[in-house]
Amino acid sequence: MSGEPLFTSSDKFDSGSGWPSFTKPLDVINVRERTDPREGGTEVRSAQANGHLGHVFPDGPEDCGGLRYCINSAALRFIHRDDMQAQGYGAYLNLVKDANE
Repeated sequence: MSGEPLFTSSDKFDSGSGWPSFTKPLDVINVRERTDPREGGTEVRSAQANGHLGHVFPDGPEDCGGLRYCINSAALRFIHRDDMQAQGYGAYLNLVKDANE
């Protein structure tokens, strides 16, 4: 993929599906959603690379908007909070809690 930030661990939850699941994208400009007639539902794609990320379903936590972004783990690259600044993601540090907090 192209490296744009897609989701944060603070929006991740255990959906019981076995797939990484998030309540929302970090920034909606980095993802595209389109109807997926082959699989059904709504496909989620990277806005920059146009790569398949997964699907979004309307069965997520109600208190977080009710959506479940079910994302293929191969489309994600985890960046530890301690490495975010060095890897160019320092602008997003305020969105990720420090483990010591």
